[in-house]
Amino acid sequence: MPIAGLVRSPPVYLHTLLFAWQSGAGALVAAALDLVLVAWYLVARRRLRARERSWPWSRTLPFMVGIAAIVVAVNSGLAYYDDSVFTLHIIQHYLLMDFAPPMLAFGAPVTLTLQALSRPRQSMLARALHSRVAKALTHPMLTVPLYYLTMPAYLLTFLYPYSEAHPLFHDLTHLWFLVSGCLFWWRIVGLDPLHPRLGYGTRLLMLVPGVPVVSFVGISIMSMDKPIAPEHTLADTHTGGELFWILGGLLMLIGLISLVYHWMQDEERKAERMDRELDRQLEREPERSDDLITPWWVARSEGD
Repeated sequence: MPIAGLVRSPPVYLHTLLFAWQSGAGALVAAALDLVLVAWYLVARRRLRARERSWPWSRTLPFMVGIAAIVVAVNSGLAYYDDSVFTLHIIQHYLLMDFAPPMLAFGAPVTLTLQALSRPRQSMLARALHSRVAKALTHPMLTVPLYYLTMPAYLLTFLYPYSEAHPLFHDLTHLWFLVSGCLFWWRIVGLDPLHPRLGYGTRLLMLVPGVPVVSFVGISIMSMDKPIAPEHTLADTHTGGELFWILGGLLMLIGLISLVYHWMQDEERKAERMDRELDRQLEREPERSDDLITPWWVARSEGD
């Protein structure tokens, strides 16, 4: 039986979603890269453990969830329907562009790699991260337009129907979604040492265009008077537009909450460091600290 929630779209069957794993060249290459990333992450954790240093599971689990999201989007039965059911294509789009990237960023793989490498290789990677190319690729002046223009450029132009008719280009769009999403979300919620470091106010401003862009694209798709591509029905197109609007707003809200949460944590850590520094100063200069603590009028009366 078709899944009830997709009655307005072409039939989608649960057993196909669960068992129709993809075996095309693009899917196999993606799966191989995912395995390499997982293997390296686990090897790096083991290297740290061998040095009697720990790596928190609170970072490992999000990274693995991000990899799993990529596998679901590209290799599972979801990908089986991505060229026939626009609604599922939207889910695939968000998995690659707005769910997997922040999960990978929470895993801090660059930081883990830096800690697991030998000294010479640490220096090489650190120089690469501080290079002009790396700074340019991760600068908000590039990542923000790249991220926000990708959605309307792909879904509201000839690019979407073209990708449906050309499998190789379709596979390349998946890579584009993932890369542009990583470049964007790594700057918003990432824990890795990217340069220049952005303040939380700047990161918050980077999220501001999200709601209007998502609303514009979603409403535009919902207002189409013909299918977005010949492979889709008009009802499926409108349902996909609704889902794009809802999921986009929800993910932007989650990103905002995560950003504010990390901002508050950072402020708490700064306050704790200031308290510890003040305590150390008071311990080093007890007599002077008494003068600093004693009100001036009390000190004056004692001198009289």
